[in-house]
Amino acid sequence: MGRPARFSTDGLVAAATALAAEGGPAAVTMAAVAREAGAPSGSLYHRFPGRSALLAAVWLHALEAFQAGCREALSAGPAPEAAVGTARHVVSWSRAHPDRARVLLHRPADFDLPHWPEADRARWESANAGIGALLARVARGLREPGEEESHALERVRLAVVDLPLALVRRHLLGGRDVPGGAEELAADSARRLLAPRPATG
Repeated sequence: MGRPARFSTDGLVAAATALAAEGGPAAVTMAAVAREAGAPSGSLYHRFPGRSALLAAVWLHALEAFQAGCREALSAGPAPEAAVGTARHVVSWSRAHPDRARVLLHRPADFDLPHWPEADRARWESANAGIGALLARVARGLREPGEEESHALERVRLAVVDLPLALVRRHLLGGRDVPGGAEELAADSARRLLAPRPATG
């Protein structure tokens, strides 16, 4: 039986995530991650063929952890409850995992998306397609009479993703923790934005 690897893939990704959270994607180099993890550079190249593959691993590690809770929230209960729960999750997850949340405040392109290995690009596309389908289901449940499906989807995205992330961004990029109670503010805002409009006539 071979000896267990001294430097695990998860440990190397965690070191890279810490660097990205502190200094952005540019801070994630093979040499810097090796220093941060206290690992020989050969340990990195054994797991990641190059910097693009390492950046893909950092992004996907954060994205998939975040989306796991999103999937659960979007699938829970009627559309209004699912929407409010998702807005709450965006903030609560970001408070609990600030380094990974800071990663996701960047764009995938900032993490060299065009040069990711094909398998990692496929993982990214599949993950986003799954969340998109769940958002569309919630949007159909909240669609107003006569409202275009695309407009309903944009309203839901704004209420349950964009605005909660803006709240998170303001604190995390300002070097502060996400304050207690912020998720309830996000949930209440989503509830108000998605409430049915009163009939006119």
